[in-house]
Amino acid sequence: MDGRLIYLMGPSGSGKDTLIDAAREPLRALGCEVVRRVITRSAESKGEEAVGVSLAEFERRRSEGDFALFWHAHGLDYGIPIEIDQWLGTGCHVLMNGSRGHLLAALERYPTLLPVLLTVKDDVLRERLLRRGRESLVDIEARLRRNGLFVADGSIGDVLIHRLDNSGDLAVTVKSLLSLLKLSAKPDQI
Repeated sequence: MDGRLIYLMGPSGSGKDTLIDAAREPLRALGCEVVRRVITRSAESKGEEAVGVSLAEFERRRSEGDFALFWHAHGLDYGIPIEIDQWLGTGCHVLMNGSRGHLLAALERYPTLLPVLLTVKDDVLRERLLRRGRESLVDIEARLRRNGLFVADGSIGDVLIHRLDNSGDLAVTVKSLLSLLKLSAKPDQI
């Protein structure tokens, strides 16, 4: 049986990395692995557990077909290793940190993917971005405006985008994610 790709997305500062870290072991118990993205930034950068590579290395990997999915956002290139196809083919489910802007392309390749949008209230998001200290005030306000645009619709075509509010207690969000995966699964999955 094929596994299912869980496509987690949300604005920078919504807590995707924190949620992924907190849910990693419970996800494994459900037969779900978390894939590490390849990103054109330093591996020492704060944030997610990713593989940091140079632009030249990223382009080499992309041209050699090493990525199942790849995109450019916020001045960086992101790639999802092709190994996820092997994992999915053996029945393993895979959670990835995806891009809202790349969702349609991901749906073309993985039509059964489960899109999950991590949302957060603007005041909480603003505080998290300020505390993180990676963006200027102008950049933070731009991120808040983009956040408001994306959350307006709950589906893309026939595909429902599942929303999780991460404005409060992380344990509640982890529980909600695990419940969503169990409820959204086909009877023989997750």
